Amino acid sequence: MKYKSFEEMPVWEASIRAAKVIYDITGCRKWNNEFSLKDQIRRAVCSISSNIAEGFEYDNNGDFIRFLRIAKGSLGEVKSQLYLAESLGLLEKDDFKKGYDTMGTLGKQLGGFIKYMKQYTPKQI
Repeated sequence: MKYKSFEEMPVWEASIRAAKVIYDITGCRKWNNEFSLKDQIRRAVCSISSNIAEGFEYDNNGDFIRFLRIAKGSLGEVKSQLYLAESLGLLEKDDFKKGYDTMGTLGKQLGGFIKYMKQYTPKQI
């Protein structure tokens, strides 16, 4: 299926839902004085949907795949920050699991979409 806009793509929609999960779990009182980590994890999760959208708008499969990979890198950053937040006592186990599972599902979706897009992209020399 050919998408006419990034908003139509399930992977972009999932990235928006994932951002909401991260915003929700970092919005509790424990995070009030954790300005740096809170800002960083939120910027990283926002970067996922932003890179999907930006790559789509280049209207070139090679560029799009590159931006999808950048989005996947930001996803890894969020997962790492979830571990840090849990070790610092900022996340309860349930919130960590919710965030980590959400990122894991999105990571699989992004990985599958990258694989799919590679089928339709000529090899670069």
